[in-house]
Amino acid sequence: MKYRRAGRLSMRIVKNGDVHVSAPIGMSKEEIEAFVSQHQEWIVEARKKTAELQKQRIDFFNQLPLTTKPQKVEATEKVRALIEPLMKHYSEVIGVIPSSIRYKPMISRWGVCNVKERSICFSTYLLLLPNRCVEHVVVHELCHLLEPSHNVRFHALMDKYYPKWRDARKETRRIVKGEYVCK
Repeated sequence: MKYRRAGRLSMRIVKNGDVHVSAPIGMSKEEIEAFVSQHQEWIVEARKKTAELQKQRIDFFNQLPLTTKPQKVEATEKVRALIEPLMKHYSEVIGVIPSSIRYKPMISRWGVCNVKERSICFSTYLLLLPNRCVEHVVVHELCHLLEPSHNVRFHALMDKYYPKWRDARKETRRIVKGEYVCK
């Protein structure tokens, strides 16, 4: 439980199934416990949904086995072959060049841009996505070299260099949730 400058009491279920409660500063422990007790049904249902989403994510990423060194090497070679032409094209179009590009089997992010080092790391799991979704990730990370945060300027850059980025992001999210099989 955390006390925050909030106008109301709220709770959410995190990935491991724990209940996280946020309460306005000054609210009594008894009021908070009563709130949680009144919402036991919601907690049970929310835990089921969270567990199902986690299972879907695991099933999605398990489509690309990366448990052995040869599997990791092969996936890295494939994703590099997929991304390098996109990087070359969009680096020229956007006018930015990263200092280095790396590949790792990340499941929490598709790509990471270290603005200070001007380096980009891509997930080898991008191999599970359609090309338009991979292209979105490449442009996204390159735009971070011009704008580190996800502010209005960043979104304007994305609109300029990959106008269909919102559709690609939605598609990626649907694919990971198992709503349809990508081809």
